[in-house]
Amino acid sequence: MRIVQVNPHTLDALKMMEELSETLKDITGNSGKSSFNASDISDSRAMFVLAYSEEGGPIGCGAISLIDESTAEVKRMYAKNKAKGVGTKVLCYLEGQAQKLGYTKLWLETRLVNEKAVAFYEKRGYHRIPNYGKYADRPEAVCFEKFVK
Repeated sequence: MRIVQVNPHTLDALKMMEELSETLKDITGNSGKSSFNASDISDSRAMFVLAYSEEGGPIGCGAISLIDESTAEVKRMYAKNKAKGVGTKVLCYLEGQAQKLGYTKLWLETRLVNEKAVAFYEKRGYHRIPNYGKYADRPEAVCFEKFVK
């Protein structure tokens, strides 16, 4: 598997994000599309990445965007095949890139009903924090933080 930084407007990126949106809609009733805009990653300290299989097809994605000088937000995390470790590799890649870009912590949001995502992040060292930003008054949301330095 290889992970590369790409423009989120590429066909492969759009395909992965559409699969993610369909999956989220099935799990939570909301596609999550309103929570991500490609302009969120136009900053030089933001990025969108794709994971590609050995055969060359896209199998996962993720992004980080700027919240403030020390904090980036993990967005659009998706792995086609949950059993192959794609999500873990994408997340680890984003954590490493965040550290290189000077961030000290990562924040993210998912839905409480998305139990697999909640367990995924907790297993990887993320701890729950009070809901931030647009999620502050959303009881269906759960927010996480992880220090990367």
